[in-house]
Amino acid sequence: MVIAISLGAACLLGLGFVAQQHAAYRQPLEDMLRLRLLLHLIRTPLWLAGIGLMLCGQILGALALREADVAKVVPLLAMNLLFALTAAHVIYQEPFGRMLQLGAVLVGGGVALFLYGGRPHGGTLPGPGSMRWLAVLSVIVVAGGLVLFGLRRSLHVKAMLLAAAAGVLYGLQDVLTRSSLLTLSNGLNPAGTWQLYLLPCVAVVGLLLNQSAFDAAPLRISLPATTAAEPITGIVLGVAIFSERLRVTPEALAAVVAGLIALVTGIVILGRSSFLAKPTRNAPRRPDGERQ
Repeated sequence: MVIAISLGAACLLGLGFVAQQHAAYRQPLEDMLRLRLLLHLIRTPLWLAGIGLMLCGQILGALALREADVAKVVPLLAMNLLFALTAAHVIYQEPFGRMLQLGAVLVGGGVALFLYGGRPHGGTLPGPGSMRWLAVLSVIVVAGGLVLFGLRRSLHVKAMLLAAAAGVLYGLQDVLTRSSLLTLSNGLNPAGTWQLYLLPCVAVVGLLLNQSAFDAAPLRISLPATTAAEPITGIVLGVAIFSERLRVTPEALAAVVAGLIALVTGIVILGRSSFLAKPTRNAPRRPDGERQ
C-alpha cells in the first residue's frame, strides 16, 4: 500500500511540475528569487493547477511518510520525472527513443535495487531538543551555499543549482512532515514543537527556488537536479535524525550504491529529453539559446 501511495504521489508531483514550469518559464528573468514571481504566477490558472497537483502529491507523500521510513518513501517520490516525461510524451505525440527507455529502466531499476539492497527499516522520533536535529542546520547551509554559488553563473548553471537547492529543501520538508505526523500519532501536540513552524517556511522557500529555476531554464535543465537532490537529502536526514538503518553487508552496500548511481544517472538521461523542453518552444531566445 505504501508503494502504491508513493507512486501516486510521484505521478501528481510530476504532472504538477510540468504545469508549473510551462507557466514559470514565461515570467521575466528579473523576477527570479523574488516573491513577486510567486505573486505573478498565482494569477496564472495553469500554474495554480500545477500547484494543486503538487499539493495533492505532497498529501499522498505525507500519508506514505506516516506509514513508512523516509528512506523507503523518498526514492519512490523521485520517480516523478518518469510521470512528467510520460505527460509530455502524450501532449506532444513523439515516440520514446532508446536513451529515454534506458533512463526509465535506470530510474525504476535504481529505486528497486536501492530498496531491495538497503531495506531501510527502524527509526525513532527524537525529541524536539535532540542534538540529531543539528542536521537540519547543515542542510539549510548547503541549500544557501548552492544559491549563493549560482548567483553569478550562466542561466543554465544557475537553474541547476537553484533546482538542487530546492530539492535539498524538499528533502528537508519530507523529514519535517514525517516528524510532525509521528508527533501527532504519538498522542502529542505537534503545535508545541518548532519543527511544525519551520515546515511552512521551508516549503515556501523551496517553492520560490524551484519556480526561479523553472523561470531560468527548460524543465530538462532544472527538474533532474530537484528530483535527484530530494531523495538523497531525505535518505541522509532519515539516517541522521531518525536513526533509520540500512543493511550493511557488502552485498547490500553494493546494491545501495549501485541503485543510487542508477537513479541519478536515469534522472539525468530523462531530464535531457526533448519532450520536457517542448513547453519552451514559443519563448523568445537569444542567439546562444538562452532566453531573452
